[in-house]
Amino acid sequence: MEKHGTIVKVSGPLIVAEHMKDVQVYDVVRVSEKRLLGEVIELRDDLASIQVYEETAGIGPGEPVFYTYQPLSVALGPGLVSGIFDGILRPLDKIYEMAGTHIPLGINVDPLNKETLWEFVPKANVGDILTGGMEVGYVDETKVVRHKIMVPPNVSGKLISINGGEHTIEDIIYELEINGEVKGFTMIQYWPVRRKRPYVKKIAPTKPMITGQRVIDTLFPIATGGIAAIPGPFGSGKTVVQHQLSKWADADIIVYVGCGERGNEMTDVLMEFPKLKDPKTGESLMQRTVLIANTSNMPVAAREASIYTGITIAEYFRDMGYKVAIMADSTSRWAEALREMSSRLEEMPGEEGYPAYLSSRLAEFYERAGLVETLGGQSIGAVTAIGAVSPPGGDTSEPVSQATLRIVKVFWGLSSSLAYKRHFPAIDWLNSYSLYEDAVFESLDKEETNWSRQVRRTMALLQEEASLEEIVRLVGIDTLSPYDRIKLITTQMIREDYLHQNAFNDIDTYTSLHKQYLMLNTILTWYDLAREALDNNKSFKAIDQMEIKEQIGRLKYVKESKVDVEVNQILDTMRHEFDTLEVE
Repeated sequence: MEKHGTIVKVSGPLIVAEHMKDVQVYDVVRVSEKRLLGEVIELRDDLASIQVYEETAGIGPGEPVFYTYQPLSVALGPGLVSGIFDGILRPLDKIYEMAGTHIPLGINVDPLNKETLWEFVPKANVGDILTGGMEVGYVDETKVVRHKIMVPPNVSGKLISINGGEHTIEDIIYELEINGEVKGFTMIQYWPVRRKRPYVKKIAPTKPMITGQRVIDTLFPIATGGIAAIPGPFGSGKTVVQHQLSKWADADIIVYVGCGERGNEMTDVLMEFPKLKDPKTGESLMQRTVLIANTSNMPVAAREASIYTGITIAEYFRDMGYKVAIMADSTSRWAEALREMSSRLEEMPGEEGYPAYLSSRLAEFYERAGLVETLGGQSIGAVTAIGAVSPPGGDTSEPVSQATLRIVKVFWGLSSSLAYKRHFPAIDWLNSYSLYEDAVFESLDKEETNWSRQVRRTMALLQEEASLEEIVRLVGIDTLSPYDRIKLITTQMIREDYLHQNAFNDIDTYTSLHKQYLMLNTILTWYDLAREALDNNKSFKAIDQMEIKEQIGRLKYVKESKVDVEVNQILDTMRHEFDTLEVE
């Protein structure tokens, strides 16, 4: 007979059960005869507080709580990529086939399809000594992703047998002799979501993760293996920025966690990604994406699980030597779930009612990102973590934003005033920053000469614009010198023709590093020639009315293949126009 405790109290997603001395904190339990999935989060004598990851309506005291003696774990193996799962890794497409549009209580579906046959190609040879993290073989999971089958961490032994060919994920495909005993292994690994997957060592990130978003790549770059936050008020475009990064970021695998956000946003991802082509491979973006949907109408406790599930999957692909980017949209909703569970546990509240351990939980999540030397020492893998933060009223002085800022190294602050002006992405260049700049610029300068110099000039101009605009507001534009007015025209071009980017335009949605360099260089060349023209007593009015400015503005809509020719033509025309300007 199964061992079980008894429910004594039900408070929304929190259940208290007695006779629970044999369980441990973070053990999974099955609640009531409906077998709802729950996790022990607190133990007092023989009373256990359990957060339930499903709706608890209709459950009352006296019902059983069954032990599993296992921590909350996820199945890692072929079948993850291009799937959509809920916060506890149940495949939503399978549930839809079985039960329709509503998830039935207590439904237990295998996360990975156990009937699919995968073509396993061995890489190791009988007699090899294998240690944790070493590659045994691989299956081609999609046209884009080669799924490496690795020895589980903390396991080592001599390879006794290995079976190539078609197998399901439950077939034993290789056997290891461990301390005199022979043990068989399948394609699946199970891993507790709250535990970091091990690696040899962490490496300081130095290479940029190119995103194709000009304001990010140019002004506030993120390194591969870095961590970033996107705070912003309602309607400022956080989700669209994360969608853009998911689509175009230079990563092999994308893990997108919709944590407490609107359901229609996950629908957008599901509808859009299969149609979009990856610029690197030409295949559908869905072929390198794992989606975890825990929308705002799903049980609140599962938000915490979804974040840990996502980062565990990201670490698993990192261990194969891939560059993984995880998008968490949004960590504020996760923090709200923590606050709700904390208040139900009657814990002492911290600032604004959030639990005192808010900062450490956020740090736990973000610290699992990074650039690492993987186990087996055969490759370098990376997890780049990007979290959206939704501060109430856009006030970034609230606890979640402040706790996040202490951890992350890139801050892309979204501005409601830019969003109201329809300037997207609405990343505020005066409030945002990147602490990876110096390391990343070194790498970018090798690709595009003078990249860092050009970027620093641009930032200096944008900062000067803010003080010049203050003067204009106070005493009018006529008080500015022609040189200052040229600065304002240049910064307007930088803002409108360069930083403004249309996510829904087929060409403008993604800009390569080379095109970004040429576009910015063209604007700065115009600025230098305009200053030179003023030195030569050319008319400011004539400079202001130059036709070439319109061509510079249209440069963002020029295809990548034609941009070099177009830029050369613009520069030639520009120099000719400046030469023929009238003298005052």
